[in-house]
Amino acid sequence: MAKDHDSMEDSNRSSNPSIHEVSLPSRRTVLRGGLGGLLAPLAAGAAPQPAAGPAPAGTGPLLGFRSVAVSTEDRVTVPQGYVAQALAAWGEPVGLPGRLPPFRPDASNTAAEQEAQLGMHHDGMHFFALEGGRGGLLAMNHEYTDDGLLHPDGFRTWNAEKVRKSQAAHGVSVIEVRQQPDGGWQVVRPSRWARRITARTPMAFGGPAAGHALLRTAADPAGLRPLGTLNNCGSGRTPWGTYLTCEENFAFYFRGPDRPGGHEARWGIGPTGGWFRWHEHDERFDARRHPNEPNRFGWVVEIDPFDPASTPVKRTALGRAAHEGATVAVTRDGRAVVYSGEDARFEYLYKFVSRDRIRPGGRRGNAGLLDHGTLYAARFGADGSGRWLPLVHGQGPLTAANGFADQGEVLVKTRQASDRLGATRMDRPEWIAVAADGWVYCTLTNNSARGSVGQPPADAANPRAGNAMGHILRWQEAGDFDGLRFRWNHFVLAGDPANPRAEARGNVRGDAFACPDGLWADARGVLWIQTDMSAAVMGRGEFARLGHNAMLAADPRTGEVRRFLVGPPGCEVTGATMAPDGRTMFVNIQHPGENPSERGGTGRSTWPDHRPGGRPRSATVVIRRLDGGLIGT
Repeated sequence: MAKDHDSMEDSNRSSNPSIHEVSLPSRRTVLRGGLGGLLAPLAAGAAPQPAAGPAPAGTGPLLGFRSVAVSTEDRVTVPQGYVAQALAAWGEPVGLPGRLPPFRPDASNTAAEQEAQLGMHHDGMHFFALEGGRGGLLAMNHEYTDDGLLHPDGFRTWNAEKVRKSQAAHGVSVIEVRQQPDGGWQVVRPSRWARRITARTPMAFGGPAAGHALLRTAADPAGLRPLGTLNNCGSGRTPWGTYLTCEENFAFYFRGPDRPGGHEARWGIGPTGGWFRWHEHDERFDARRHPNEPNRFGWVVEIDPFDPASTPVKRTALGRAAHEGATVAVTRDGRAVVYSGEDARFEYLYKFVSRDRIRPGGRRGNAGLLDHGTLYAARFGADGSGRWLPLVHGQGPLTAANGFADQGEVLVKTRQASDRLGATRMDRPEWIAVAADGWVYCTLTNNSARGSVGQPPADAANPRAGNAMGHILRWQEAGDFDGLRFRWNHFVLAGDPANPRAEARGNVRGDAFACPDGLWADARGVLWIQTDMSAAVMGRGEFARLGHNAMLAADPRTGEVRRFLVGPPGCEVTGATMAPDGRTMFVNIQHPGENPSERGGTGRSTWPDHRPGGRPRSATVVIRRLDGGLIGT
């Protein structure tokens, strides 16, 4: 979700010690000559194994395509020899049997129809193959709504029907897709697997915070049955075949009290909230009347894409945060490790290690695996070392005397617990990828407030003041993915070398880019980087030469970066997954045509329909090589 930097949530007022000693960049940043020098310090320890997928094919170059140029056109640009097909746009029916309402170009679809249609602003997604044939399920997030486009008259005549439609356009879609004889792909309608999950779908809590007093409301006095999921951004896929969707910037949905208390203020719940105006017609989003309702959001939600009747579960053991992604790795002894970042200024990086091993039986055999384990927050040292700090009640400062009565309260107040432990305050950590080389990579999109008056200065992990460009950091765990210590460095500092300001130039080896957000590692070892420059800065100032948001491919062995895809005006490029054979890639184009107001409608784009005067629509793009070869080669 693109954000105006000045209005972004920034609610970390902890006094955590920052790392003021900024070591030499050459000690932490990928060298232009390769990675050998950086890997050497870890050679003495056993390297972790990749989470899933085959090892990189051979030792030849990973990137075989010719870079595409910077673009400002109203289309999706891919390399020569590739084709991009728009598929599954906002408003198209997901394929529910007996409920196939077509999209109306004037946006006059009702809330009930929207509940059976793909939601707005596609984001993280994963492909789940079906046995037999060339098809599968795409599970995808719908992060937020642009109500200027969602309704025929935008925000005017605001009413309960508009609130209901906005809630219906949030959440998750599960669609069946199948490859056709000509190589193209289609959505299968109707499909027995089709499903819409919205901001009103009944769910369950699992894990230590389930039933906690902080999760109880008048409508759910037991604190076990939350209603709906929203602001679903990054995602994850478990080895047992479920989909993890992440609730990110939930604070924007609630009107809070005029004078928020300490807990509310730490989570950005205040009187200026309620951007979506749901509280005007749905009282549960008025935190003045229902103060615990915000505590029921900010979780990682597990969904079984193969069972439309299953109940999504908010897994509280993974902690509450403005979650951006949930990337799963597996230890050598078979336990699950879930990495996640928190997309907000000066917030934290987390990992969760399951108590139990992954069991036989797939989805049903591991239904409660993520309810038991240990959550950690990251602390980065100036010398390239790091530690994982356990968020466990009774350990260190996490006691009743410091406001944590039990483990449930530690998890509801994950930010406050991380404050107490002294975790490192980061520059908007977002997507995380575990590459085939065993390294864990994380995008940090930007933080223009870094180093400003009253804000933390640059530190080792976040080395640039006025960090408008962002960077990608990586680490390798000591011994295995459950290790409590790690070694880290910077993979790349994003930027444009033509910028006058040193902090905005970066050190990209290849095609310049800014604001890395989406991140995914494929089975061959390619690291796919997706950018999210906001509409307020795109094409201006330090971003003037970077064109539209893009997806780039990086070779982790050399640091080389090549531009693979450029999106239409105002869009964010986000979400990447592939069919198992590596010959079809699915990418999401979010909020094409967005203007700086972000939710007020626009005339900057008509993608993907290119109907004169039509509404731009988020959509999934299917990318193939014309010769049927592997993507990226």
